[in-house]
Amino acid sequence: QVQLVESGGDLVQPGGSLRLSCAASGFALDDYAIAWFRQVPGAEREGVSCISNRVDSTYYADSVKGRFTISRDNAKNTAYLQMNSLKPEDTAVYYCAASWDYYCSAWMRKGDFSSWGQGTQVTVSS
Repeated sequence: QVQLVESGGDLVQPGGSLRLSCAASGFALDDYAIAWFRQVPGAEREGVSCISNRVDSTYYADSVKGRFTISRDNAKNTAYLQMNSLKPEDTAVYYCAASWDYYCSAWMRKGDFSSWGQGTQVTVSS
């Protein structure tokens, strides 16, 4: 059974940092690209970052570029999203998603990803 489980969401003050984890089971992560999306109530789920599997390709939304870093540890079957200099507008539920042999780019869409985690809440507030 393919499963993705996010963890690491929390309440943090503006300017703080968090690291989200996405643990995969039921499949080998090194065959899949991993993306992070986020969603606030009443809004569309937006792509935040993505890391491809076969090539050294990453994508970051302009809103997080320079503050967030995506990475993967295929030996642990886990991907990460390091979030620094957090802002109140980063508050959202964060989801990880997987897509087989996918090339990450600014064209990525949620429909490109077939497997999703349950989400983890990130709240940035003083």
